Amino acid sequence: MILTSITSTEFQSFADTISNRSFIQSEQMGVLLGTRGADVTYLALKEDAEILVAALVYTLPMTGGLHMEINCGPIYSDSSYLEAFYNCLKEYAKSRGVLQLIVKPYDTYQTFDSNGEPTSDEQKQLISQLTDLGYSFDGLQTGYPGGEPDWHYVKDLSGIEEKDLIKSFSKKGKPLVKKAKTFGIKLKKLKRDELSIFKEITSATSDRREYSDKSLDYYQDFYDAFGDNADFMVATLNFQDYYDHLESDQAKLGARIVKLQADLEANPKSEKKQNQLRELSSQFETFDVRKGEATAFIDKYGQEDIVLAGSLFVYTPQEAVYLFSGSYPEFNKFYAPALLQEYVMTQAIKRGITFYNFLGIMGIFDGSDGVLRFKQNFNGYIVRKMGTFRYYPQPLKYKAIQGVKKLLGRS
Repeated sequence: MILTSITSTEFQSFADTISNRSFIQSEQMGVLLGTRGADVTYLALKEDAEILVAALVYTLPMTGGLHMEINCGPIYSDSSYLEAFYNCLKEYAKSRGVLQLIVKPYDTYQTFDSNGEPTSDEQKQLISQLTDLGYSFDGLQTGYPGGEPDWHYVKDLSGIEEKDLIKSFSKKGKPLVKKAKTFGIKLKKLKRDELSIFKEITSATSDRREYSDKSLDYYQDFYDAFGDNADFMVATLNFQDYYDHLESDQAKLGARIVKLQADLEANPKSEKKQNQLRELSSQFETFDVRKGEATAFIDKYGQEDIVLAGSLFVYTPQEAVYLFSGSYPEFNKFYAPALLQEYVMTQAIKRGITFYNFLGIMGIFDGSDGVLRFKQNFNGYIVRKMGTFRYYPQPLKYKAIQGVKKLLGRS
């Protein structure tokens, strides 16, 4: 067996045959990384010209040498070849003058139900396989170490048809999506020259939640690299249309109330109709409140389509992924993000993709994770990835450089 470089086409052909793979291990991601300044190589462990294990590997310059990384990889169909791959990878890194090699495998360490209760045993051998070879392990973590979560919320779409999708959501999720559909929200796929709209949403969200957003040119490069395999989506609402819709529905409700009142005049002792009248009258008053809110939005935003929320979704044959998103709290009551989630799952089903990855959650199940609460509406489950492994081909040089940087006050 030998570790050798292969073409991007060879890599993608192999990747398409793998059952468990992230979009990060794709030819398209290689294009994006290359555009963003990384040196991208596709490596493969081969035996008699057959690819056994492969990985998209990228390197970036760092003080004194190179930083090399495999994110969400390597990819393989037979895990028995992983040890040989990781061993060869160390020698490859040494030969390239690498100071720090980072590997973040995509293997599932453990699965949990939607509430965080374990449904499988820990796969401790996955960790020891790497540590026994001299890789150091950052440890099992919660939160977003390095900005990337090890805990993913996911949903199996196998056997679900488009018409039954909403039925597969949780008890809270079903009415949430149905309610969102009553507002007249429209979903739109953005073109490249419209990506500034998406950037405005993600910037506002990152400022509010205090994390670092991607740049507009990053989103443009992503669009160019992934093409039809990525959807930059926004949910919009025209508040004048919304108001007109409310008026129409209220008028229909008013007609039902008039009929009930007539029925009660003929049969005033009907308890059933009295209860119905109370219920419909309450709904009628709710319409007045909602019309008042709509009028305030019209006064503020006029009669244009206003963006409520946006999301970037990525598709591979193996899974659809919820990558980036943003929303405006002012419009929370319209539940636009829920409609975007229904959209991507519908698209996945249309494309024959049977797995949807909502990506990150904290991995903390004390009720404090609002992102988890939102994703639980869609009735999935949780997978925990292994985390981050590091190898230092030149440990003394690396330690010396880190020591100097510390003295100089650099991170």
